[in-house]
Amino acid sequence: MVAGSTPAPAASQWRVRCSGTVRLPSGTTAPLALFTPEGERAWAAGWDPRYLAPVTDDSEPGTVFQTGHGPPAGTWVVTGREPGRSVRYARVIAGQDAGTVTVTLDSGGPGSGGPGSGGPAGGTQVTVSYDLTALSEAGAAHLARFAASYPEFLAHWEQAIAAAAR
Repeated sequence: MVAGSTPAPAASQWRVRCSGTVRLPSGTTAPLALFTPEGERAWAAGWDPRYLAPVTDDSEPGTVFQTGHGPPAGTWVVTGREPGRSVRYARVIAGQDAGTVTVTLDSGGPGSGGPGSGGPAGGTQVTVSYDLTALSEAGAAHLARFAASYPEFLAHWEQAIAAAAR
């Protein structure tokens, strides 16, 4: 370490992996559509994806869009999807972090409402997973805060989706 410099954050602070579930309102049809660029417009205040090329299917792999949903702006790429099952994005926020976001429909797990789930009849849940690496020391500090508040982050999503469904 150079004299007078601040020690770099530990390796674990430079990469975070967060995963949790979001319960969707009973009767939600096409639940994964809520987590596409256009689908999020229905419930995420200020979410306004801008496409860099014409788009006919916003969840098609290779689709690129940018968001200014809170500073700083992000660039997203749809990297994969399994229709009706999952969608995966790569996301880069310049100077802050880069990684993947995956949303997967839970089938038959606790709370999903599926057979043997023990969950509410008709209920659905999705698992939302972030795997992010910091691009700067400030990004590492941001990721530490993000990881610490991840349960509240997903609870906010759940509440916003429920409010939009009413």
